[in-house]
This record gives sequence, C-alpha cells and structure tokens, in this order.
Amino acid sequence: MMYFAGSSNPSRTSQAALEKQPLYWAAPMDKSYRSDSPGTSPMGMELIPVYADEAGADENRNLVRINPTVENNIGVRTAIVSSSESLPVIETVGTIQIDDDNTSVVDVRTEGWIEHMPVKAIGDEVRKGQLLFQIYSRPLVSAQDEYLQATRMGSTNLISATRSRLLSLGMSERAIQNLRESGQSERLMNIYAPRSGIVTQMGAGEGGFVKPGMNVLKIADLKSVWAIADVFEDQVHQVHPGQDVSMRMSGMPGREWKGKVEYIYPTVNAKARTVQVRIGFDNADGLLRPDMFVRLRIETGSGMPTMDMPGTLVIPREALIRTGRTERVILALGDGHYQPAKVVSGQEIGDDIEILSGLGAGETIVVSSQFLLDSEASLRGTVLRMTPGEPESSASNLETSSEKSGAKQASEVETKGTVVSVMQEHGMVTIDHAPVAALDWPSMTMSFVTKPDLLKGINKGDHVDITILVTPDSNDNYVLSDIQKMRMDKGAKQ
Repeated sequence: MMYFAGSSNPSRTSQAALEKQPLYWAAPMDKSYRSDSPGTSPMGMELIPVYADEAGADENRNLVRINPTVENNIGVRTAIVSSSESLPVIETVGTIQIDDDNTSVVDVRTEGWIEHMPVKAIGDEVRKGQLLFQIYSRPLVSAQDEYLQATRMGSTNLISATRSRLLSLGMSERAIQNLRESGQSERLMNIYAPRSGIVTQMGAGEGGFVKPGMNVLKIADLKSVWAIADVFEDQVHQVHPGQDVSMRMSGMPGREWKGKVEYIYPTVNAKARTVQVRIGFDNADGLLRPDMFVRLRIETGSGMPTMDMPGTLVIPREALIRTGRTERVILALGDGHYQPAKVVSGQEIGDDIEILSGLGAGETIVVSSQFLLDSEASLRGTVLRMTPGEPESSASNLETSSEKSGAKQASEVETKGTVVSVMQEHGMVTIDHAPVAALDWPSMTMSFVTKPDLLKGINKGDHVDITILVTPDSNDNYVLSDIQKMRMDKGAKQ
C-alpha cells in the first residue's frame, strides 16, 4: 500500500491504532474525495484510511502530531500555565553614589590664605560646627576696621553698609557681634563644618591660596546613599518612584538592603540603550561606600495600588517563542497532538513571564523542543490559535507568505527511489524513496507532484534521483523540483 506525505505509516503505528475502525477513506492527492470503503481514487491512486483522531486535524490543519517515540527522542518537556502572586521584577546592576541631598560644599567669599587647617585628608570624619580651617584675608581685615570705625562714629547708615559688607565676605552674625563687643578686628576668620559627615573632596590644604568660587572642601553624610541602576530602555516603562528595591553585593553574601525608587532619569545612554534609575538606601552602619558595584532587584509591581497582581498568568520564560511579528507558545494537547497559540506577554517575574492574553490557567505548554515543533507547524501550515479554546479557522499560517517564500521554500533535499506509479499528464508520481535525514523521513512510499514535462520518459520501476522542496505547496503536497533516471538504468537518457 502507498502512503502520501504527512499520513501515518501503518508499519510505525501502534497495534491499538491498527485495530481502530476508519471513519472513511480519502484520496491522497484530493482530500475532498471520500469513500465509505477502500478502493482507488479517480486518479487511480489507492485511498488511505482516516481515523477519528485524524479527521479534525486533517480537515482544519490545526494540529501537529508527533509519534510518542519521537517525543521521547527530542526531549519534549511541558509545564502548566499557572497563576502567580509574585511581583514582576527587573534584575539589574548599579553602583553606590553619594546622596547629593546630604552633601555640603565649603567655599570662601574672599581671597586669602589658609593658615590653620585641622582637617588633613579626604576621608576625615567631621562633626557639625567643628572648625575646618582658618583663613587670613586682607580685604576681610580692612572691612572689619571700617565697621569698627563706623560704630565709633555712630553713623547708622555707615554701620549698616559696613555690616552688610562683612556678611558678603563670609562673616557670620555671631562673629560680627563678637567683633563689636571686643572692639578689635580679628586677623583670622574661622570656617566651621555646616554638617556632620566625611570629607570627600579637598581643593586646598594648609598654606594654600583660595579665592571665591573655589570648592575648598566637600562634606557628605553617608548615613544614606544612592544606588544608580541601569535599566534597559524597553523595561524602564515598568519602573515608577516608590517601588521597592532589594540590593545585594558579592562582597557581603547573605546581606540584603531595602530601598525605594526615587527618580528615573530623563535621558537614554545611546551606546548601552539603558536609562539610569536612582534608588535610596539607608547606610547607618557605613558599609556602603561610593562606587561599590551592587546587584539590584526592582519589584515593579510594588507601590502601585491599582495593580491587581493576584491571578496573574505566568509561564516559564523559555517556553515563549518570539519572532519579529508575533509571540507564541506550543500547546500540548495530549496523545502526541500539539498546536501553536498566539500570546501577548507582559512583565518578567523571576524565571517566569506574565501572559496578558492567549492562554488560560491549567493549559499545558511545551518548554523544551518547542522550536522544533514550531518549525514542523510552519512546514505543515498549522493554524495559529488566536484565543484560548478556539482555533482560528480563517487565520493565516504561522508565517506570512513573504516569509515562507524565503529560505524554507528555497531549500531542497535530494534522495533516491523507485517509481511505483506515474501519471505524467497530471504531473503526479509515486516513489518508494530512501530515508531523508533532513526531513526526518524513513524509507517509505509517497506521492509527489511536479511539472508534467519532468515526467516524460519516466516509467514504473525506474530507479530515479529526485530533488524535493522542503516546504509543501498550499495543498500540503510535496513537490519535486527535479527527477532523473539513475544512469545504471538501461535506456536512461543522458
């Protein structure tokens, strides 16, 4: 008996399948022709039986059928579509930076020389109100003398003018009051720490010359710090201020810090295609130091009361097949039946990914070898399920016609065989061919279509070399692009 491409070979079916009663017999080259009993088609080809579990798939082209042995050999694994109450997360990296809100810059408002400076180096810890340095400034000494002279003269306007000048040169209200009480100008002016913290920058040391606009010291309170994270531009829309963030670093395993997103920067790094996100962390124990490298986990579902996270459908990330046009998964329907289904994915939740539409809870999907099954579905023109529970009978194939006209249709495979029957005028030939490894075909007898001119001189019993197009035509018929008699055959044309 002969078998058409894509039909089951009785030599490889189970004994239970052989015992089933066929629903009807169909012509291998014209599936619209049916018969209630075995026989031959109008083209003279033997009818093939169609069983109950094959009828729906053959008519709707909705399913891919895989032999259980093949399933085991290619390592098909499945998973159940489930609900998750876990928060969607973004895992990324970043660095610790100084919190600018807790930073003060110490400068001077008049030029002069630093004559005494207790702070000696970057990293020194200072307390608020502590003496940082003393400065000698000739303009400041002259302004003090003018103020004292104005107070002795008793001129209100002059006192106000000279007092304002002292303030503009950096003297504090308390220092001016002491000057008036002592009646004698001070040669050195004291500069005190505006906050407690660590000296992170020094612009001048003892004996150095300073002038307005120069940052003499920078003091940062490291009791709180920022982590600047890099988030890919296609994920940053999931990040919002107030979301919870956990942070770890390899140098302190087991230790975790908790913080919150404070700010998303408005620009994109053109080279890395990332956006910076600022996250605040408490650092009471001082273990977090500027420029440390850290790993961050942003809980993108937190801090958003309108998000109804319970019941979110998730699947393993590895199960999702992404193409330039669509996202899909392979449904495992049982008994070796598979079908691709279109889905819309959402946020990543750990090792899973959220499914916004296309699947229902409890459905079974393929998580390994799904690309092999997807390729097989594309070759067979299997219909893509558009909504859970319903095949989209009017939907197009998995790939567009322009995509299918590419590499897959253009590829060919070659093999040898013996002609079983030939209908030259109809462009049909049946061949008992050798195995085709590229298509995972064993030795079997199947029918092909081709150009009638290629069958001229081809007769029953001829040994032939054939070239098969990998992709079948719109009627699921495999096509021969070339057929030639083997040279060992007598009478073969050269």
